[in-house]
Amino acid sequence: MSEDEYRTHMSLWSILAAPLLAGNDLRNMTPAILEILTNREVIAIDQDKDGKQGRQVWKSGEQEIWTRPLSGKAQAIGIFNRAAAPAKVAVNWGDLGITGKAHLRDLWLHKDIDWQGPDYSVTVPAHGVVLLWVN
Repeated sequence: MSEDEYRTHMSLWSILAAPLLAGNDLRNMTPAILEILTNREVIAIDQDKDGKQGRQVWKSGEQEIWTRPLSGKAQAIGIFNRAAAPAKVAVNWGDLGITGKAHLRDLWLHKDIDWQGPDYSVTVPAHGVVLLWVN
């Protein structure tokens, strides 16, 4: 798999609150795979204390949005692109029950996102994901 596909895999596991298992040879992994498997922000989504599982809330062609309720009224939002080419996806906050100004963080880029307005658009890599934490 590509690094984007490994991030997609880890993100979906985290949204589903699945056990995190490494199926690779830990002695011979690349720095990129080590970074994916040890991303503390993504692991925190998976191990959220409320233990609620996420679900798919939107699908159009090969793009999907999944959400997972988290403790402290936060949410994890996974924007997935199953297509072989990058795709721009718009998230309507009202459709996800998010109103007003919220803190938005991209968990793979490790950066806060400044956004305004009723929606957020992002280009998702081919076979990739954008994983957000919203509070």
